[in-house]
Order: sequence, then C-alpha cells, then structure tokens
Amino acid sequence: MLDPIQLISEYSSFPSVSTDPAYAEGMQGARDFIAGKLEALGFGVEVIPTPKHPIILAERGDADSGWPHLMLYSHYDVQPADPFDLWDSDPFKPEVRGDRLYGRGAADNKGPTIVQLCALAKVLEAQPDLPLRITWLIEGEEEIGSPSIPGFLEKYAARLGQADFIALSDTGCPNPEQPAITIGLRGLAPLEFRLRGPSHDLHSGICGGAVMNPLRALSALAGSLHKPDGTVDVAGFYDDVIEPQDWERDELAKLPTSLEELQGALGVPAFDCPPGLNPFEATRLAPTLEFNGMGGGYQGEGEKTIIPSRAFAKITCRLVPNQVPEDILAKVEAAIRERCPESVELEVLLRAGGGPYMVVPPGRPNTPADQNPHLARAFEIVDTAMKDVWGRPPVYLREGGSVPIIGMLKDATGCDSLMMGLFTTEDRLHSPNESFHLGIMQKGIDTYARLFAGLASKA
Repeated sequence: MLDPIQLISEYSSFPSVSTDPAYAEGMQGARDFIAGKLEALGFGVEVIPTPKHPIILAERGDADSGWPHLMLYSHYDVQPADPFDLWDSDPFKPEVRGDRLYGRGAADNKGPTIVQLCALAKVLEAQPDLPLRITWLIEGEEEIGSPSIPGFLEKYAARLGQADFIALSDTGCPNPEQPAITIGLRGLAPLEFRLRGPSHDLHSGICGGAVMNPLRALSALAGSLHKPDGTVDVAGFYDDVIEPQDWERDELAKLPTSLEELQGALGVPAFDCPPGLNPFEATRLAPTLEFNGMGGGYQGEGEKTIIPSRAFAKITCRLVPNQVPEDILAKVEAAIRERCPESVELEVLLRAGGGPYMVVPPGRPNTPADQNPHLARAFEIVDTAMKDVWGRPPVYLREGGSVPIIGMLKDATGCDSLMMGLFTTEDRLHSPNESFHLGIMQKGIDTYARLFAGLASKA
C-alpha cells in the first residue's frame, strides 16, 4: 500500500518552478519522480520534449482491448515560492502540522496527483487486471499558461481523442466536509503594458512639471480600466457574456461558507463586488480584469527624488463562457492605446492564455441532448461516491480559476472533463504557506478508487 503523505512530501520537495530557468533541476527531479511512479504501476511512459518543459504521456491498456478509456490530467510544475520569509517552514521541505501538509505544490497540483496515483494503486492491488484503459497526461507548464500544449496537440490530438472523457483535480471545494464537482473554469487573457518617458531617470526638482511622469501615466491608465462600481470600463468587454442559469445560482446558495467566514479566510476588510453580484457569484460567474503587478521608479528605503524613465503594469482578465481570449485582449489593448497620453511611449505585450470551459452535468435544463454517455455515467459514479465517502452530496460549481489546457483539450479532442475539487481557500494556493488538507486527501483517494472501479465494472 502506497503512503500518500510520504509521496506528496517527496514529490513536493522538488522545486519545479516552470517560470524560472534557475529551477531546471527541480523540474527534472519532479518529472523523473512521477514518471517513475507511473512506470511502477505498469504504465508505459513517454517523456515528450517541448520548447520549454517536457510532457509526460503514460498509457495503460491496449487500443484493441475494448475497455472504457479514461484520460487523467495533472501538472508537475508549481508557482514560485517567493517571498520565502513569509513561509513558516521551508516551502521545499514539506512538513505535516496538524491536519495539513505544508509545502509549495502540496495542493496545486502535486497532492491531487498523488491522490489519483494512490487510488489507482489501491484498486490495482485488489484487481491487478483491472479492465480500464488509462491515458495520463502530466504537463510542466500549467502555471505559465501551457504554451507548449498547442504544438503538442497538433501531433497527439488523435491519440488523446480516443479517450471517453478526462478526469482531473486542479480545482477546489468549499471546505473539508463539503465535496464539489467543478463544472466550469474561467478563461485567461494576460497582457502587460510598458510606458517609457524620458530616456533616463530625471531629477524631479529640475524637470518636474515639464515632462510626463510614466508612473502618473500608468496610474491614470490603470484607473481608467474600471468604473467606480467595479465593472470593467472597456468597450465590448461584456458583449458575449452568457448569463448563468438559475440552477447554478441555486448550487452556489448551497455553499456552507458564510460571507463572514469567507471574509475572514481572505483577510480583507470588506468585499468589493460589481452590482448585483455577491462575492461567491463575482468570483465564479463574472469576468474580471485584474492588475497582478505594477512597477517603476525607486523601490528602496528612504527617498530618491526622480522622475522615472519607465513604468509597467501586468494584467490578467478572467473570462466566462462565450468570451474569446484573443477578442478580449484586442479590446483591452485598444482601450489602453486610445487612452495613453502622447507624452509617453507605449508598448503592449499580449501573452498566451486560454478560453473558458463549461460542462453541464446530467439532468439539468441545459444538459446537451447528445452528452457523452461515458461522461454521464462518471458523473453518476462520483456523485454517489461522494455521498458515501464524504457523507453529503457534492455541489456543482463553476470555478474562478483557469486551467487553460482543459479548453484546449476539448477543442482538439472533443473530450469533456470531470473535475473533482480537492483544495480549499485555506490551502493558500500561489501564496506562502500553501498546504493540503489530509482529510480531503484520504476522501479524494477513496472517491477516485470508486470511480476507477466503477468505470471498469462496465468493461
């Protein structure tokens, strides 16, 4: 029997930060670790080169077997751990404190990957010849927008498209007692704009009042992208948004978390939502434009009286169904260019993103009539399993975050996804002191084991 805590700890000890070339050794270590564990379970494993970080493609079962065919997805890269001084323990030396395992990647996405691995090992121990074909795709660029996936899919889409559906756990649940099945992911449209004023930093006394300060231009531009009520002030930004169904709002109303509890967990003095939306709806059902970073000028202690030469802002837009990343990026870029003063030079950099994704579970008013029967059965298996394992039925929720590859896989292969949430707000994804709840870990193992066994029973 595999020890999930030991495996998550070992896997999370590799600093597999995909955005920083300094962590190439950590990327290699994480990749070798998980590839070796898959081989030990009997998978044939390929490590496929990409322009950035290789993709692991592992397979179990033959194409001619006639078995049900499941694709699993996860990623071995993690967010940077900076600032390190805000961690209570070394982010790459995981440790258990109370009912949580702390470490970078413990919840996103190494813990859930080990949950899937341990669940499959559990089922294979009882039934070594399990009649279930599995294709397991593990990428190393999810945290940077999966830029190598389009090229990979050009070569492998037909092979991946043989799967009946995809299962993954890169989404959340309300708390350790309430399970959730994610039915939607917001898309992602990232960009950066840079402003250049004078050719070099200027003395603010000698030159102040005669030249445009790039930081002032940056502040004005940034402030112009939202209205006072918090909605995005970009022409056409909301044109293609489809309003959520009533049953979706009903599912959100089942959340066990109160607004007071959410506010406390987030550590904010008050919420700031667009008109007509509560915080639960605003973070799942509506598109956004957020500033992820701004910079320019002197950043050290004390004063340095300058007009800086340059300033920048980084933005990501989260998109809802029917919005297209390229269209939104073009509209935001047009707004920035139109509003930029002539007294500074502007450069806009558009980054790779991904479209929104949504799948409707069986029995809803807008469930497609031609829904894949394998996917419908998987929904039923997991719904029943969660009622038994967690002691209550799941809520069906859209997630506020983005997993760009899910939309890409749908477009390239036609496969829809079943997404079981295994992390919570308290897990602090992308922040210092990331953790993974050990109770959720065990429930996740038991639920996935029921899914694997249930699918195979229909072989």
